Amino acid sequence: QVFSSVTSVLNMSIFKDQFVLEDLVREMKKESAALSFGPLQSNGHIAVRGSFPAIQLLRDFLLLKAKSLSEEDKEEEGKSHQRPRRRLQQHRLTSETSDSVPGADGEKQLVVLDTDVYRYMKQFFPRTLLVKDDVVISDITDSDTTTLYVASAGRGSGAARVSRVKQRIENQSVELHNTLRKERIYFEGRHRDEKKRYMRACEHLKPRYPSVLVIPYETHIDLIGNASEVFHFTKEVRD
Repeated sequence: QVFSSVTSVLNMSIFKDQFVLEDLVREMKKESAALSFGPLQSNGHIAVRGSFPAIQLLRDFLLLKAKSLSEEDKEEEGKSHQRPRRRLQQHRLTSETSDSVPGADGEKQLVVLDTDVYRYMKQFFPRTLLVKDDVVISDITDSDTTTLYVASAGRGSGAARVSRVKQRIENQSVELHNTLRKERIYFEGRHRDEKKRYMRACEHLKPRYPSVLVIPYETHIDLIGNASEVFHFTKEVRD
């Protein structure tokens, strides 16, 4: 009820051995007409945007799909070692629910962040993302969201540390999400010289607002920081 719209990045690659992913995405769209879906990426990731309750329903749908596959695989085990990819029309869901996807080993975990929050964290809170040699962090940015993969660099010994790193990132993300605001200055209809003046103004004001992150684009400038500083920074740039 707080957010009118949220975005989640789904990793559909876990289903690639059982389903044709394009068919699965089509069924997801049919089941969740209230959500908007981005393109299916080559790595199996797809961004989904909509209300939080609608995304929760989609999550339950996918958990049921995973649970039904797990149960069917147990029944088929011993009959055949071959498991061809199934067409979605062959499977109907039950009314059961599950809180976990079978097969998660705890040594590689995902954190999905707002991309602006992630950029601010990298700039002003780099220690949050600092890890030792036994943990590695990789990131994939897809427009509004960034997915972090926190993984153990060793074999079977880093699950606890991975969980601690993930928790640290999530805690920092929540804190920043509650305090950060973004203002956008558009360049639409402005000449190149005007754009340069805006950029010079931002550079001139940075020392006075050291905790404001300035991200320039071809079409606009994003200013990210606490509400008061971002408001005054934006006003002075425009003035």
